[in-house]
Amino acid sequence: MRIKGAVAAGHPKTAEAAIRMFELGGNAFDAVLAALAAACVVEPVLTSLGGGGFLLARKRGGDPLLYDFFVQTPQQRRLTEECEFYPVIADFGSAQQEFHIGAGSIATPGTVRGLVHCHHKLGSLPLREILDPAIEYASAGVEVNALQAYIFSIVAPIYRATPPAAALYGGEALCGEGTLFHQPELADTLHWLAAEEDTPFYHGELAQRLVTHCTERGGHLRHTDLAAYGVIERAPLLHRYRGYQVATNPAPSSGGTLINFALAALGNQDLGSMAFGDVPHLKTLAHVMAHTNVARQDGIIVRSQHHRELLEEYLATISGHPVNNRGTTHISAIDSTGNSAALTLSNGEGSGELLPSTGIMLNNMLGEEDLNPEGFNRWPCDVRVSSMMAPTLAEDDRHLIALGSGGSNRLRTAILQTLSNLVDFGMSPTEAVEAPRIHFERGRLDIEPGFPTTAIDALRAHYPNHQLWSNHNLFFGGTHTVCWNGKTFSGAGDPRRGGVFVHTD
Repeated sequence: MRIKGAVAAGHPKTAEAAIRMFELGGNAFDAVLAALAAACVVEPVLTSLGGGGFLLARKRGGDPLLYDFFVQTPQQRRLTEECEFYPVIADFGSAQQEFHIGAGSIATPGTVRGLVHCHHKLGSLPLREILDPAIEYASAGVEVNALQAYIFSIVAPIYRATPPAAALYGGEALCGEGTLFHQPELADTLHWLAAEEDTPFYHGELAQRLVTHCTERGGHLRHTDLAAYGVIERAPLLHRYRGYQVATNPAPSSGGTLINFALAALGNQDLGSMAFGDVPHLKTLAHVMAHTNVARQDGIIVRSQHHRELLEEYLATISGHPVNNRGTTHISAIDSTGNSAALTLSNGEGSGELLPSTGIMLNNMLGEEDLNPEGFNRWPCDVRVSSMMAPTLAEDDRHLIALGSGGSNRLRTAILQTLSNLVDFGMSPTEAVEAPRIHFERGRLDIEPGFPTTAIDALRAHYPNHQLWSNHNLFFGGTHTVCWNGKTFSGAGDPRRGGVFVHTD
């Protein structure tokens, strides 16, 4: 019997790569790994083979397992005066934000090793077939869509910071909408990985290029960083929410713990007596977010033993593991045998540094301000970086749900609200994903349009520091979601982040 499957992702070509694996007889893990490689080609600002990520996978009938292949801090720091590390300004139109890039911002990448490790553990198709769609897209070129062009425009200073980057990404034009974007060197690199797996990147010629580049350009990475890097398999964080077992990213990453904290608080509320978007519902949501945000920032005194344990776990999570909160993309996949996968990826914003002759934009994770609370270039050495990224799986006796989100700090509230919409309000995936959202952080409440006027007015009165957005926006995350009831697939790609949902017939 041919395996059927479904995928939700942030680009049509990312989803297409996954569907091609189902058509070849592959499983949900083949699909999500093909989508990973494709996303590195067609969503190049959001992810890269030079970054890292997390895969939460559940084999049919088994327990979920988290594969951590996020970035690692280097084993040694170079002196600050030896490092190439500098700020650039990204223009969001209504606001500007400073990012830090250069060779001194590059942490040890994990995506290539994660791809190969997860293929060995979970895949059923040859690696060559899994990488074929990405190779095709990189070689033939992919038309830049509106969302990717917009993201490029925001981070333009990064992608023209060095001559090789400017040459690849179009210089002043910087891959405008409708541009056919060719990446022949990346296609060659993917061919190489298909033939030799991750050996070239961590022990061979590509490793040598990366170390030489960092040595000459003021970076920290050395051969020992690459050779020692490994994927870490972790038991996920589990929580029972209204009959569903929810699995998400465990410590040392923090996003899953905060989602778990919020679910525990939301589970104590009688949402059955509320209507979606009414005053009691939105006040409850905002209160839970504010409560969670205080726990995240300062720690709080809690009465519940369960909440106290969750808070202690969160505080332990962030101790000694610097947190990265930057840009991401997400992919969800489920197949008809009951395999499910949620994969979240990031490259930060990119360092502006290409790994020579590979087409790989290297990460700038060491430039994250939250990773350097005591000042830049003072991160702890040789530790796995923590993250807000929280790929999530949920199941009860009849349903499987795979979801996750991009959106830095906002991804945790996006996942919380989408899951609550599905479970508490019985929404379809499309309704749950497209419903308006709120987000509370650092004392400010952000509100998407679409809620009843009376509810919005009540929120604005209760939270004087607020912003009412004029439209739905990628600020509020992108919860690409797939559901399976044992017979049929449903799902939604989040339109805030160019999402698509596709399933096989």
